[in-house]
Amino acid sequence: MTAFKRSLHRPLNRRRLAVAGAVAAGALLLAACGDGDSASSPASSTQAIAPVSAGAFNDADVTFAQGMIPHHQQALEMAGLADGRAEDQEIKTLAGQIEKAQDPEITTLRSWLTAWGKPESPAAGHGGGHGGMPGMMSEQEMKDLTAAKGKDFDRKFAQLMVAHHNGAVEMAKTELKDGSNADAKKLADAIIKAQSAEITQLQSILNRL
Repeated sequence: MTAFKRSLHRPLNRRRLAVAGAVAAGALLLAACGDGDSASSPASSTQAIAPVSAGAFNDADVTFAQGMIPHHQQALEMAGLADGRAEDQEIKTLAGQIEKAQDPEITTLRSWLTAWGKPESPAAGHGGGHGGMPGMMSEQEMKDLTAAKGKDFDRKFAQLMVAHHNGAVEMAKTELKDGSNADAKKLADAIIKAQSAEITQLQSILNRL
C-alpha cells in the first residue's frame, strides 16, 4: 500500500509543480504589464505594441518600418550624447525617456520586417540610404552636437530633436494615411502622440534657456 500511495502522490506533485509554474509565469507577466502601465511619460506610451505583426501589410507599412528604424537609431545616438554634455536636468530626463521608448520600438519594427519577409533596409534601387527621410540630422549637425557642452548642448539638442521629432511625426502620419497593417498603424498613432508631446516640452525648454 505504501508504494501505491507513493505512485498516487507523484502525479499530484507534478500537477502542483505545473500549477505553481503557471502561477509564477502569470505573476511575471502581470509584473511586466504593470511596469509598462506605470510609466507616465509620453515617451513610454509606445512600448505596449505587439512585437510581431502577422496580419496583412502593404508597401507603406514596409517603408514605415524600414525608415523608422534608422530614424530611431539616430534619436538614440542624439540622446546618448546628453550623458556628460547636458547641463539642464529636464534635457537629461527627456534624453533618458527617448532611449527608454525608442530602443524597444526598434526591436518591434525589426520583428515586423522579419515576419513580413522584408529586409531591414530598402533595396538600393528604391532610394537606398536614409538621407532623404524627414528630420534626419546631417553628419555636420551630429558633429556640432557632439562637440557642444553645457547650455550650448542643451540648446542644440532641443532644436535638433524638435526637427527630428517633427520628421518622425510626418512619417507616422503617412503610415496612418497609406498603411494597412493594424499594429503598424497603432505604433504610428502612438509615435504621433508621444513625440508631439515631447516637441511641446522641447519648445518650452528652448523658451527658458
